Amino acid sequence: MCGIIGVTGKPEVSRLLVEGLRTLEYRGYDSAGVAVQSNGGLVVVRREGKLAALEGVLSERPAFGTTGMGHTRWATHGAPSERNAHPLVDAQERVAVIHNGIIENHEELRAELKAAGTSFRSDTDTEIIAHLVSREVHSGADLPEAVRRTARRLTGSYAFVVLSADHPGVLVAVRHQSPLVVGLGEGAQFLASDIPALLAHTRTMMPLDDGDVVTLTPDAVVVTDLAGRVVQRSTRHIDWDPIRVQKGGYRHFMLKEIEEQGSAVAATLSSYLGHDDRLAIPALDALGPRLAAVKRITFVACGTSWHAGLAGKFYIENLVGMPVDVDYASEFRYRATQPGPGHLIVPITQSGETLDTLGALRESKAQGAPVVAVCNVPESSAMREADATILTQAGPEIGVASTKAFTTQLVALYVLALDLAQRRGALSGPQVLERIAPLRRLRYAIEGALRHGEHVQEVAHRFSGARDFLFLGRGVNYPIALEGALKLKEISYIHAEGYPAGEMKHGPIALIDRDLPVVVIATPGRVYEKVLSNMQEVRARDGRVIAVAVEGDERVAALADEVLWVPRVDEDLSPLVNVVPLQLLAYWIAERRGCDIDQPRNLAKSVTVE
Repeated sequence: MCGIIGVTGKPEVSRLLVEGLRTLEYRGYDSAGVAVQSNGGLVVVRREGKLAALEGVLSERPAFGTTGMGHTRWATHGAPSERNAHPLVDAQERVAVIHNGIIENHEELRAELKAAGTSFRSDTDTEIIAHLVSREVHSGADLPEAVRRTARRLTGSYAFVVLSADHPGVLVAVRHQSPLVVGLGEGAQFLASDIPALLAHTRTMMPLDDGDVVTLTPDAVVVTDLAGRVVQRSTRHIDWDPIRVQKGGYRHFMLKEIEEQGSAVAATLSSYLGHDDRLAIPALDALGPRLAAVKRITFVACGTSWHAGLAGKFYIENLVGMPVDVDYASEFRYRATQPGPGHLIVPITQSGETLDTLGALRESKAQGAPVVAVCNVPESSAMREADATILTQAGPEIGVASTKAFTTQLVALYVLALDLAQRRGALSGPQVLERIAPLRRLRYAIEGALRHGEHVQEVAHRFSGARDFLFLGRGVNYPIALEGALKLKEISYIHAEGYPAGEMKHGPIALIDRDLPVVVIATPGRVYEKVLSNMQEVRARDGRVIAVAVEGDERVAALADEVLWVPRVDEDLSPLVNVVPLQLLAYWIAERRGCDIDQPRNLAKSVTVE
């Protein structure tokens, strides 16, 4: 989950490294560091804490050179400290390494190196890589071969980059189950763990595959496998605008991304609609008879994406009439029973690099099940390994707490449900078209919900001192109750739980008193009356009710202490509108409490380790 950036062939490289790390800090912010080739040696600067600490040192004492690498860390092995910050070096301080992932056999390798007289200066699994590469270089291997030999000895999931004082202008990197992408330039080359770090320099990207070893010099990029055989990797032009990875005047990326949801939802929908509003997902056509033979669907995901899958279950079952399971990817991959050819697997992942989700994807393919990924990042591992991909159009999402990625996933899953319903005859062409018009208007409903943002802020300030929250929803809005609770936990550190409203009487009602705010999603639907009953039950026990309701709903207003208003939309689409005030509620509570909203403690954007 750490952030990696490498540059060769650019003057003022330390400044460029810091700028790249700034776009990657959502991947980890326990410590940060850079290593730069300078005057025949390596200048290594590391600091514990946020990137600002490193930036302050480099602004006073910049590291001059044209080749270097930088790292922002999310701690796994070894506590957050300057001692454990990357880059880590060998005993002679001639080889430096930065690393994302976990080396599972590090204890065995550490013992071997110690027996040979190596002294360690950190508690990390990463340091062994620097010592192993150094040993291979001293045995006569050139740097790429030394890296290949080292990589062949490692087990686990990792991406790492090596810089040597004795190989000017050269960066060597390896990818194995952790993301790494090369950016191609003229007279300069780049690499990073995520596309946003490269957008300021190039739009031509080369994603690497597992087992790739890449050597970068200012004028060339060479990719080999671990045996040293040269392999060819395709390049792709990335259309993301680098302006989208900047705050643009907003105090936090999260607020900016909440407000971008209308346009992101519209862009995702437009990807699958023709000029005549005919819906099509061409990527599914390649599945042919395999898709026609599907009798069951399983969504696999983690965190917010799992909540999207739970909403997708309602869409598929209601529109297609097919049974759907929703499983946590971390559990799915270790199940005793696995899917087969008649079972469609749909991994949902913003980054396309979540390790548990990729594990579920790979296991499913190995069992012969067709796999259709829902993903936001072009040329990510999930997109390249799945049989088909439904690509969302959220663009770069920098805030750790997901917002626009979630709502675009909901649109993608609703479009998937409509496509499958049409293919299988559950809905006719005209019936599908009837559902497109409300989708087209969805952007304006989301923007309508955002216009109530000032009122949400006022409510948030009144409840920012609460220690616990309960979120309730029914039907397709139960996943939104879960998502609302998760957002609040992630960024305000307030304990919150989401429940199906009908389950309130089976346990959570024992918690209700005047100190427990209860957020109830009470927009119109098949169980609207039952939700009103749940609100009455909360009020009868002195609970304080914050309701999400459609504009002008006086019945809800009479039962609630506070109302978060949203425009009226079809019930199936209501999750996309109802989640907006819950995102804002979490945001403004966290802001009131002085929390670090974009980089909440202990969290990272993309979980690439188990």
